Amino acid sequence: MTGIRLTAPAPGWAIDADVVVVGSGVAGLTTALRCAAAGLATVVVTKARLDDGSTRWAQGGIAAALGEGDTPEQHLDDTLVAGAGLCDETAVRTLVTEGPDAVRRLIGTGAHFDTTDTGAIALTREGGHHRRRIAHAGGDATGAEISRALVGAVRSAALRTIENALVLDLLTDAEGRTEGVTLHVMGEGQHDGVGAVHAPAVVLATGGMGQVFSATTNPPVSTGDGVALALRAGAEVSDLEFVQFHPTVLFLGADSEGQQPLVSEAVRGEGAHLVDASGTRFMLGQHELAELAPRDIVAKAITRQMHLRGTEHMYLDARHFGAAMWEQRFPTILAACRAHGIDPVTQPVPVAPAAHYASGGVRTDLRGRTTVPGLYACGEVACTGVHGANRLASNSLLEGLVFAERIAADIVAGPRADPGTAGRAPVVNPAGTHTVPLLTAESRTAIQRIMTRGAGVIRSAGSLATAAEELEALQRAAAAADEDGPKDAVPGVEAWEATNLLLVSRVLVAAAREREETRGCHWREDRPDRDDAAWRRHLVVRITPDRQPFVSSTDSAAFPPVRPRDPADPTDTALSAGLRNHPADAPEEP
Repeated sequence: MTGIRLTAPAPGWAIDADVVVVGSGVAGLTTALRCAAAGLATVVVTKARLDDGSTRWAQGGIAAALGEGDTPEQHLDDTLVAGAGLCDETAVRTLVTEGPDAVRRLIGTGAHFDTTDTGAIALTREGGHHRRRIAHAGGDATGAEISRALVGAVRSAALRTIENALVLDLLTDAEGRTEGVTLHVMGEGQHDGVGAVHAPAVVLATGGMGQVFSATTNPPVSTGDGVALALRAGAEVSDLEFVQFHPTVLFLGADSEGQQPLVSEAVRGEGAHLVDASGTRFMLGQHELAELAPRDIVAKAITRQMHLRGTEHMYLDARHFGAAMWEQRFPTILAACRAHGIDPVTQPVPVAPAAHYASGGVRTDLRGRTTVPGLYACGEVACTGVHGANRLASNSLLEGLVFAERIAADIVAGPRADPGTAGRAPVVNPAGTHTVPLLTAESRTAIQRIMTRGAGVIRSAGSLATAAEELEALQRAAAAADEDGPKDAVPGVEAWEATNLLLVSRVLVAAAREREETRGCHWREDRPDRDDAAWRRHLVVRITPDRQPFVSSTDSAAFPPVRPRDPADPTDTALSAGLRNHPADAPEEP
């Protein structure tokens, strides 16, 4: 344990449960429904409304070997290739083997996918897939339909939910086992202000951290809260340097910040072309799949063309679709483009890469267990080893679905606690606890600009070193303000989010500085080649009690077993077995 917590008031209220799920996307709601169906008292905590998570924004679809002639083995092969040598094959095999039935169970929950004239599930292709295996709904509104079905099921089951609640920190018992979370509820309701949910199992399904960067496809709530909580609780995170930049995000101007409209890869899957201002296709000859190459390859190709031509964007040309196809197959994207003055029916669409998906996250085993006893992670907040150095298109919803079911099965099969965790009261402020100096709300923009300049699509030793120095300066300034008083930053949602963003950014940059190669969506212009001999391994980071990132590495592309720390042994601070300190001159373990 690190003994680090956010500066926050003590909980003024508490409720009891068997399991608390933090997040309301496909991962969180699937876990909650399975746990509740098994008779566990389940509470869902979500930062906004139940249907406001990242799942709702997913356009393309969910990948699974559902089509005639397709097999899990072919899906596995495409996933391994996209992952650039860093996928854990056991985790991928679990995903693709269990995926088709998991999708069918999702349909049983009430999700309606688009179908062909014969009633079969309609399937399309996306980047990196050699077969049509992407199931979609509402043309390009797959996430919205999945969210609708799962939210409806949660409400029908009368699950207890706490909306508009920002999770703060993990609660533990006197021996260090998970005993719930603290959270802050925003606005009026049954609960308000800082409180707690007491439960012996906590599932983080908090989504991504795209708001680390200035321009992202992620909603404003994606501030890395789950990763930050896990780091403060002493958990290991892995592969955080691999942030996928989606190649085709609607370009709204060089100074545009915040959430940007996504132009789904499915548009290319249906035959759209990437072109420069003269109309020349530039992906031909660069990859056997041309525009449908894996996302890291397409994003790099677009960025190279932008630098070569001295422009800020390229174009996606789908005028040959015609009005009817745009209106029926991609109504959401059509409306978004037209809202910004662009008509894809008659014009090429200006596009540029933007931060999209975190391939890394809180390291888990195949049952979603982290290195903290009782703490689970699922979905984009987790790192199961499935995505490697670059996520294959539309594997994200499937990963959330498959591993949510596995987490629920593990919790249900585990030892049952008495309702309300009787006999193991959580320790709100254990001995040795120290709080993190909070950042001001204005620091959020500063962090985003630092990260975009230094750790964006293209990185180098120099840019990353500058980013690390500037982030460290923000932390020092916050600490100085905290010591001198009066405090510039007071506890509240904006300060907590900015503080979480800073922690996640520092860990991401620390990992990116260590990985001295180009692999997947980690592009080092000073180290342009992939180096399997030295770097076909995972970087694992945790935070020391003095709030510094401590980097270790695995011995291979396979994940070593996740070894939870022994709560009964206060001296047990070692990393999981199979990891080694990295670099060689790293400081001794605290």
